Formats: sequence, structure tokens, C-alpha cells
Amino acid sequence: MTDTTQATIPTWPMPRSCPLLPPDRYAELREEPPRQVRLDDGTLAWLVTRYADMRAAMLNPSLSVDITLPGFPLRLPLPPDPLLHSFLRLDPPEHTRVRRMVMPEFNNTAVDGYRPAVRELVQGLLDTVAEQPRPVDLLPAFAFPIPALMIARILGVPERDLDAFQEQNLALTRCDLRNADAVDAFGALSEYLDGLVRDKEREPSDDLISRLVHLYVAKGEFGRDELVAMVLLLLVAGAETTASQIALSILTLLRHPEQVQPMLDQPGRLGKVIDELLRYWSISQDNQVRVAKRDTTLGGVPIQPGHAVVFAISAANHDDSVFTDAARFNPDRDARHHLAFGHGTHFCPGAALAKMEMEIALPALFRRFPNLRLDADLADLSFRYDTVVYGVNELPVTW
Repeated sequence: MTDTTQATIPTWPMPRSCPLLPPDRYAELREEPPRQVRLDDGTLAWLVTRYADMRAAMLNPSLSVDITLPGFPLRLPLPPDPLLHSFLRLDPPEHTRVRRMVMPEFNNTAVDGYRPAVRELVQGLLDTVAEQPRPVDLLPAFAFPIPALMIARILGVPERDLDAFQEQNLALTRCDLRNADAVDAFGALSEYLDGLVRDKEREPSDDLISRLVHLYVAKGEFGRDELVAMVLLLLVAGAETTASQIALSILTLLRHPEQVQPMLDQPGRLGKVIDELLRYWSISQDNQVRVAKRDTTLGGVPIQPGHAVVFAISAANHDDSVFTDAARFNPDRDARHHLAFGHGTHFCPGAALAKMEMEIALPALFRRFPNLRLDADLADLSFRYDTVVYGVNELPVTW
């Protein structure tokens, strides 16, 4: 191990003192190279907090995402069954092969083609919001439906099934190794998607699942279990992450009303606002994990095979040596090099889609409701501290 004494090993995940900022301890830990922390199951892992170390670690081929390897720091109560893997838990070259199957649906050209559908969806949701009694909870009424309905349409998942999916999704993303609800949700979603894939085999349509069935499963190049795992990842990640990011972005702009009109008046400014919102929140929390496959180093620290590594994305994105006064929301900064979507091999495949949805949703909301305001004190809002995606549980607003 190391000469770190038991008494000085901090625990991870670490608590936040303010729901708007990463844990306070990260600032202290960024003064050091990676150090060991104790996970909630008692095992030790190396915690990476500095921006430069994080970028290097994300490019390090000695660090694996393979959940079946000894020492892998399991954060969710799911069995390490290879058949349940999505490409999120595959290393190259297998990861590269599987990722290439879906990237044509999420590249910039494809995403531009989705813009009219997103605009239409957003306008319809805003019409519905306008008719509801106030206050309106924008999480279920606006933030969640946009990414959920779009990823459902891309995949070919019937929209009528999404209500049940949202509850299972929250259970599935909760970081609690004793959480039987997550196991049940995983099983239920996998069973549902297996049935959907079989339906597409019999009656294909114009959607991603049907294309993958035709191009790969039918030819024996990709198993049905593998496809189910892939679709589950895309459905969960494509909905929950962007929904949380949209909700938190709305909250941020409500707290910084001076930034709203410049965003609406200067279209060229919107991209900077989006990147800063992504950096500021860094919503992927407590599940960015790896295990060393062989001897390597991180920030000058030797890491042995079988040792777990955890990435504190929000710590790196709040590194003052890279982002001056990082705790302050500042859309005037250049935050394009943030790590909210990762870096390298496992850069989020849905990044372009998520940014496009934000670019359409946020201006449309504030144009439609110029007097929009939060209908609660910040202290009364409930935040999601125990899930792999940070967010709020409700976002009540009025106007």
C-alpha cells in the first residue's frame, strides 16, 4: 500500500457544505498529488483532484474501466456480469469497435438534423407549462422531458413508456451498494429493452435500435445482450444527465439574472454560457472510476495493478490554477476545455446532443417567461447527493 496512516485517510464521497459547489475538501486535496481515500465499502482508492492530473489519467491506457477486473471500485449495486456491460465499461479495442456503431447517430451532422424536433418539443412543453397552475416544477415539466423524449425517439423507445422509466432511472443511479431497488430497476429495464429489441427484430422501423439489429445483431457481429446493455446506457445517460444539467442551469440563471439578457441578445455568447454551466456544475459525481491494469503513475505517484482510482470531476473543473476564481459562475471565461464530458477515449458520445438541447431550451424558456423566478428559497430545495448524477429533486418556479 502506502505509508499513509489509517487516521489520515479521508473518506469518499465527500460531503458538500454548499449545494452550489463541490465538497470543500477538494480545494485542500488539490494542493497534493493523488492520495488515497477510503470508499464507503471500506476499500482504498486513489483520488485524482487536480486538472492536469485528471486529463493525464483520462488518457492513461493503464487505467481500465473494466468492471470485472480485480480491485475495480464498484459504486452501484450491480453484479459484475460481462453480459451486462455497455461500452462505458469496455477498454479499447473493444470499446472502439462498439462506440463506432453508435457515433453516426450522435455526431455533429446528426445532431444538427435533430434541431427542428428539439425546437418543436421545447415549444410544446413551454405551451403546457404556461397553462399549468403556478408554481410549476420545471424538472418534470420541462428539464426531464426534453432529453428523455429525444433519446427515446432516436433509439425507438415508445414515449408512453417513459413515465415508468424515470422512477427506475433514479433508483438505478443511486450510489448505495445495499440498494436492492437499483438491482430491481436494472432487471426491469433490461427485461423491457430485451423485449423491445426482439420487437425490432420482427418489425424494424426508422430508429437506432432497428439499425443496430440489422447491421450487427442479425449478422452475428453483436449479441442481443450487448445491444440491450448499450441501449440501457444510452437511455439512462441520455435522459438523466442532460435533465439534471438543464435544471441546474435554469437555477443558475435564475440566481444570476444579469446574465440572462446578454445571453438572449448575443447569440454568439450562448456557447460560452453553456460551457461555463457545464464546468461550474460538473454533474457527473462519484462514479468516474478506474482500476490499474499494470504499474503506472498519476501525478508522480506510483499506482500498482489492482489499485482503484476515482476521478473527482468537479474538483478538476474547479481548479483555480486553470479556471481563475473557479467557484464563481462566469460566462465571460473560456471554459471550452472543461472535463464535464470527460476526455480522451471515453469522452461522452452524447456531448453534442446535450449541448444542442441546452442551447435551444434555455433561451426559449427565458424568452417565453421573461419574469421567471424561483418559487422557493435555495435552502429549501432538495438536491441529489446520493446519485451518480448531481441534480435537484424539484425546481419550482413562477412568473
